[in-house]
Amino acid sequence: MKLSEHVRISKRAIRHLFSLSRSFAVCLFLDAVLRNALPYVPIYFSARLIDGLYEGRPLGSLALYAALTVGIVFLLSLVSAYLTSRRDVAQNELNLNDEWIFSEKAMQMAYSSIEDPEVTMLRKRIAIESQTGYNLWYLFNCTEQIVSSMTRILLSLSMTLSFFFLEGIPLLMKLGFVAGILFTVLCGAFTTRKSEAIFSHFMSTAVHMNVFDGKYNDYIRHYSSGKDIRLYDMAESLLAFNVDIMTDFHRRSLYLCWKQAALKAADVALSHVLKFCVYLILLYAALSGQITAGSIARYVSCVMLLLGAASEAVAGIQRAFVNHTYLKRYFSYLDIPNPMYQGSLTVEKRDDNEYFVEFRDVSFRYPNTDTYALRHVNLKFKVGEKLAIVGKNGSGKTTFIKLMCRLYDPTEGEILLNGVNIKKYDYDEYLSIFSIVFQDFKLFAFRLGQNVSAGPVFDGERARQCLIKAGFGERLAAMPEGTDSFLYKEFDGSGIEISGGEGQKIALARALYKDAPFLVLDEPTAALDPVSEYEIYSKFNEIAGDKTAIYISHRLASCRFCDKIAVFDSGKLVQMGSHDTLIAQKGGRYHELWHAQAQYYTDATAEA
Repeated sequence: MKLSEHVRISKRAIRHLFSLSRSFAVCLFLDAVLRNALPYVPIYFSARLIDGLYEGRPLGSLALYAALTVGIVFLLSLVSAYLTSRRDVAQNELNLNDEWIFSEKAMQMAYSSIEDPEVTMLRKRIAIESQTGYNLWYLFNCTEQIVSSMTRILLSLSMTLSFFFLEGIPLLMKLGFVAGILFTVLCGAFTTRKSEAIFSHFMSTAVHMNVFDGKYNDYIRHYSSGKDIRLYDMAESLLAFNVDIMTDFHRRSLYLCWKQAALKAADVALSHVLKFCVYLILLYAALSGQITAGSIARYVSCVMLLLGAASEAVAGIQRAFVNHTYLKRYFSYLDIPNPMYQGSLTVEKRDDNEYFVEFRDVSFRYPNTDTYALRHVNLKFKVGEKLAIVGKNGSGKTTFIKLMCRLYDPTEGEILLNGVNIKKYDYDEYLSIFSIVFQDFKLFAFRLGQNVSAGPVFDGERARQCLIKAGFGERLAAMPEGTDSFLYKEFDGSGIEISGGEGQKIALARALYKDAPFLVLDEPTAALDPVSEYEIYSKFNEIAGDKTAIYISHRLASCRFCDKIAVFDSGKLVQMGSHDTLIAQKGGRYHELWHAQAQYYTDATAEA
């Protein structure tokens, strides 16, 4: 990475730190300066006090030096303690804001990016790297280290500058002293760089261990795992498996520590050799009468602080540079563009309910693929109709819905609402006209009413009515807290465990609660038997009323009540019409699928 890129990332990182929590950033900088300025107060006044004693100054002057030392240190310590406490509180704000911007980014990016496996892996990798300290923790840790060391360097130089103007000390000694500092700093830079390289290699080889450890802990800590662990006597084998992984991890960690310790030992030894040389130079100056006893104490203390600060500054900069590789990846996620055109037109509100949706020669292939999921689809239907979309798995049914809802834009062709390309409508407003229950719908461990409203605030009576319409009324009546009942037990020990069928009904209630003009069911009941699925669809058909209802299924009997049926096969719309029309077309795909499934439906109905 070039120096210019390091500078660019550094600037952005500092701006990002302030954007996450300005209070934390300000307290971090001020606290680092104050804490590192504290040692110089007693160094300065102690030198004055020693010289005052040696020169026989009045007791009042000596007492003043002592009072100033204690008083200034006390005040600065109070301010530092206050800043530290404020920073600790602000760090919680920083961590929450960091989590929020990643969540917000996921909500704002194009759906194509959400489904992109490369984006998913990028997000997981950033999460693992953040857990090991890179990204944010290294950012403010290195920032604090650099500010602290630079504060000590500036103060040390200001209090030792007079040393280089002493005439009694040979120039060769002064040059040797400067050369020794530079050599120590360079050696420290080398050992730090080597140590960081070893650590980075260790962390890169341990990624799979971190992934395993995260999944392992998620499994054993989740209450639902307790049944399997006990019934299948898994505790001992799980523990043994984890011990093997952790033993290997700690073996590698120990090897890492030994290598880093060896590098650190060489750095420390060289630093102490230089400190010994400083003592010799100062003793020479004192014996020649060039400096006072107080000056010796001041120079010794400041030079020692200078050496440590110089090494820390170099180490901090190097660690920051190492972290820049991870910050670059961190920012790359936040920089993922959203190519979806947002539009600006308002979705027309019509009293006559005369809305038309049209697919005009639409073809589509998913990003990073050459295979078309849909090819030359031409379809038009009126809002208020009941449309069924049928076909085998992989025939393009769900892709059709994703395009209609503008989760993706067509690769070719266009989709129209009332003759207007849907890209021209305001994106958020257009999405608001759809209530969809996908087959992989998600419920959360929140209150039942919050799951129905899809938000923290909900209308209890409205949620209750939607649940009853969706067929959840009997179970709802058995819940003591009604719509305030928690689902699952992650956040509440008395949380309600629900079955898959009950979860599907709650998802239907959520779609009803939104009260959008379009209601879409995308095979949410694929795991149910055909008779049960037909009953659910029939129930939903009743409550859909005059809304547009779109049913997606690979089971044909569930969709007989629809006004139109669109038959997809291998990404193409091969037939369109009512059930009676399509079943009469012998040799057609619908006729073939119907009779292939007829025996199963007959047997299932007889058993019911």
